[in-house]
Amino acid sequence: MKAHVLVVDDEVAFVDVLAERLETRGFVVHKAYGGDEALECLGQHKVDVVILDVVMPGKSGVETLHEIKHKQPLVEVIMLTGHATVETAIEGMKLGAYDYLMKPTETPDLVEKINGALARKRDHEERIRKAEINEIVRRRGW
Repeated sequence: MKAHVLVVDDEVAFVDVLAERLETRGFVVHKAYGGDEALECLGQHKVDVVILDVVMPGKSGVETLHEIKHKQPLVEVIMLTGHATVETAIEGMKLGAYDYLMKPTETPDLVEKINGALARKRDHEERIRKAEINEIVRRRGW
């Protein structure tokens, strides 16, 4: 099953190049150029992992992360940060981000993080399914 990735950054060229690199590696990629657009995209498309820039005009990456986790808690988020915003990325991890990477990032490193985030998301989904099945079995007395 192909992973659905949402790339969010206000740098249009960066988003477009990164999306192309991820698509050539078999990911289904959605693009957004700001926090509000990212949240709108989440409402319209299946998304497993979000690659989210920390510093964006308007809604910051941390604010966007907070809303993503509120609306879709199982979606994993990887924060992208420059040197000056490492503390902010760590704050993002405290709010539920999977991990963070420094910009510029090497594509293999990002792919590795995406695969780790995807594995964690799928593990959470599987545990929820098992708990739901166990609850049905318990209620029916099987």
